[in-house]
Amino acid sequence: MSDIPAPNGLPTRLGGRHAARRKGAPEQDATPRMEHVRVTAPDLAGRAAMVVLRSRAKWGGLAFSLLFALLAGKLVLATVIAPLKPNKAAIAALQPPPASVTPPLPTRAEITDRNGVILAVSLPGAAVYADPQQIAHPRRVASAITRLIPALDQARLVHKLSDQTKQFVYIDRTITAAQELAINRLGIPGVNFQNTPHRHYPEGDLAAHILGGVTPDQRGIAGVEAYFDQRLAQSQATPLQLSIDIGAEGIVRKEILRAMRDYNAKGACGIVISARSGRILAMASVPDFNANQLGTAPADARFNRCVSGDYEPGSVFKLMTLSMALNSGKIHPWDRFDTTHPLHVAGFTVTDFEPVHTWLAVPHILAVSSNIGASRIATILGPRIQRAWLRKLGFFKKPPVQLPEAQPAIYHRKADWKLLTTMTVSFGNGIAMSPLQLISAVVPVVNGGTYYPPTLLAAQPGVPAPVGVRVMKRSTSLTMRQMMRNVVVAPDGTGVYARVPGYLVGGKTGTAQVVGRNGRYRQHLNNASFMASFPMNNPRYVVYVLVLQPHATPKMMPFCHGFTTGGYVAAPAVARIIARIGPMLGIMPLSGTALANAQAKLSIPLDPSPPHGYWALGPGHPFPPGASKYAYQLAGEKPPKAKVATRAGG
Repeated sequence: MSDIPAPNGLPTRLGGRHAARRKGAPEQDATPRMEHVRVTAPDLAGRAAMVVLRSRAKWGGLAFSLLFALLAGKLVLATVIAPLKPNKAAIAALQPPPASVTPPLPTRAEITDRNGVILAVSLPGAAVYADPQQIAHPRRVASAITRLIPALDQARLVHKLSDQTKQFVYIDRTITAAQELAINRLGIPGVNFQNTPHRHYPEGDLAAHILGGVTPDQRGIAGVEAYFDQRLAQSQATPLQLSIDIGAEGIVRKEILRAMRDYNAKGACGIVISARSGRILAMASVPDFNANQLGTAPADARFNRCVSGDYEPGSVFKLMTLSMALNSGKIHPWDRFDTTHPLHVAGFTVTDFEPVHTWLAVPHILAVSSNIGASRIATILGPRIQRAWLRKLGFFKKPPVQLPEAQPAIYHRKADWKLLTTMTVSFGNGIAMSPLQLISAVVPVVNGGTYYPPTLLAAQPGVPAPVGVRVMKRSTSLTMRQMMRNVVVAPDGTGVYARVPGYLVGGKTGTAQVVGRNGRYRQHLNNASFMASFPMNNPRYVVYVLVLQPHATPKMMPFCHGFTTGGYVAAPAVARIIARIGPMLGIMPLSGTALANAQAKLSIPLDPSPPHGYWALGPGHPFPPGASKYAYQLAGEKPPKAKVATRAGG
């Protein structure tokens, strides 16, 4: 049987049915059958559940829409229509820790020298602290931190970090920025930082005793920092300008330190003060300290020998005795006094270091520093005039300098100021004062007779110059300058090592015994000093150097020959200071005719003759009219009942 194409292209079988009928489909021309669908009970239950689910979803969506609408309305009300004010306490609690707060501005005014050089300034700093209750391993933490801050005491830090009763302890209140960063990198829980102002002293040990220092919370505790604490605490205040010249300060410090080391001394101090205003140009005390490390400096280094130490001045005090005598009118430069033998009073003997065994005139007494001559002069005037003179020069009260450490002089009561005290005070024993108080009293001796209170404040534009108090005659001051010049230029003067080429230097040596703890003088131990002024034809500055308890070291033995007097120890230091600060202060050395003419005006004979019509005290006439009873007592004579003839025209 073969297949043949059908008319519509589909194959058919001959004599058969259509070959392409779908399987299961009815045959052609067959009657269609009906299909029946059965719905069971589970189907009906499922359909009912779907109806309920759709209803619940519709109501749930409606509820959520209503809730969100309420929330949106509340948000609009709270932020737009009626916003709530923020809670201050809540905001404060959310503030960042102190370490992330911008560093505060400096809270303390600067201190400068007279030229504007900054001596003290407040800078932003940091402190590191801890909460011991958060420190799990105190020893481990202390070990890690002390490796970064070696100055800390590890055992003490362990003790602080182990104190569980505290929630705050300082570890270090003055750390550097590098230390702060290194500690922060340790990531120790309970260790935090605090921004704190830090007082910085750029010059280190220069003027350290003058500046003093502050506590970690920036309160002055010493020096001008303490004296001017309230003024400096005002951050908007202008800088506090001192009279100090930091260049001169450095020179003075270097020279007194050299003298202290050369003679293996216990300490030294030096002062330069203006003879025209009392302003302190330099004031140094050694040993000293770095002003940035006041808290760790030894007590001996913190002690300011210029204002806190009371020392017997020795023969420098003869400047007080002779100026007093000349100003009284009872004594004249041409008067002579018996220095032929020591004086014995109440078991005490007054001698001269280099006795001359002759009658000496007043200029010669100062030049060779005769204790015997000074004693005889003082006893002629008596204790009443002597005490009044010293009171006028400020010795019986605290020096009015701007330093809280300044101390008053030590002296005998009026009731005890008898013959022996009058004698010993005349050459600087039996009375003690600070070097600043002593140099302040010498200022009127050289400047024409005007006393200026010492001050550390610089001159201010538009502010009148300080007005001093006249305490002696101009003629007295001129004569004293002439005699002080002789101390330096006379062949047998004790201050020959204070000579400075081109500068007219005048001065006075001082060698004082040291009082021991038992109140007695110690054997073979003294303080050496030299008081000078320059230029003596027109004094501008007074310089004082004191070297405490020097020793004749092998290094200095060829020069001092075993002596530790003011002329050998302190005078050379003063000469070096003047030679260096003179040009700095605009005082140039003289030479040739100018030097000779200036020196001629300052010349006074060591043993001058009395002017025509005057007679001199001396052999046969040892006492002037009105001499104190002590002068006669010292000479073993009785005071006259009636006054003797006057000095002039006799």
